[in-house]
Amino acid sequence: MKKRAPNLRSDMDSFVPKKKKLIRVYDVNDLFTTEEEPRDEHSTEDENDEEAVASSRNTSHGYHLVRGKMDHGMEDYLVAENRKINGHHLGLYAIFDGHSGRDVAKYLQSHLFDNILSQSEFWKNPKRALKKAYKITDDEILDNIDGSRGGSTAVTAILIDHKRLIVANVGDSRAVLCRNGVVRALSVDHEPEKEKEMVERKGGYVSQMPGNVPRVDGQLAMTRAFGDGRLKEHITCEPDLTSEIIDDDDEFLILASDGLWKVMSNQEVYHCIECLQDAQEASEKLISAALELGSKDDISCIVVIFH
Repeated sequence: MKKRAPNLRSDMDSFVPKKKKLIRVYDVNDLFTTEEEPRDEHSTEDENDEEAVASSRNTSHGYHLVRGKMDHGMEDYLVAENRKINGHHLGLYAIFDGHSGRDVAKYLQSHLFDNILSQSEFWKNPKRALKKAYKITDDEILDNIDGSRGGSTAVTAILIDHKRLIVANVGDSRAVLCRNGVVRALSVDHEPEKEKEMVERKGGYVSQMPGNVPRVDGQLAMTRAFGDGRLKEHITCEPDLTSEIIDDDDEFLILASDGLWKVMSNQEVYHCIECLQDAQEASEKLISAALELGSKDDISCIVVIFH
């Protein structure tokens, strides 16, 4: 399926030498183009990983973003792209929902997947590699972004050879898998009430003002995030991880920021697009539905269809 780029897509591709392999990542404001770093062809292959055997199924993906009606600029970023490394086909998908600024989400968009795939143990122990990469990336953010005043969620999905799916999440963006008409969350929303004990064990507290949501130290509406240097002692960037084998019963993978999930349940999201076979159309329909239901936040959405 041919992907449709955002309306603000530039013509920079025409100025890039054809011999260079490009990684494309998008947000609603920019089209960024980054050269792929060279990789050690001997360090990432795991010949004994039977789960990495390629599936006969194919995938297509679509994505869409809209700026919300809140009093700030667009803070959502996403990645939706394919790479081929050492004979393996990788689908790389991510939603980054920034808060108190866009810098952290923008940094994640440009660096997180490269940090994950540069881990030498990615093929043999992807979960451990993901945890390491999340921590490395958070340290980079705290060191390189001015005071790391803001932060960002991250939900990432890596599909290996159309067969093995690995999902990691920090914060309240969400990934769901639709299988035979039933939707199952592959991520956990890291809300303060759910992890109050962890926050208190780290020396923080969870409070809730009338008419507002629970917040860590009266500030952050989640317990896990990248950045947020002022709260780092009381929160974490450690992701929850899920691994799945994709089979013939799987229909959709959906990743979205909380601007969608605040107004639609997992099952409602599935019913909204269950008859569609075009992933781009599905992503746009989901955001249109969320807007009609009154979502005022930034919304970003990726739909992956298994064919």
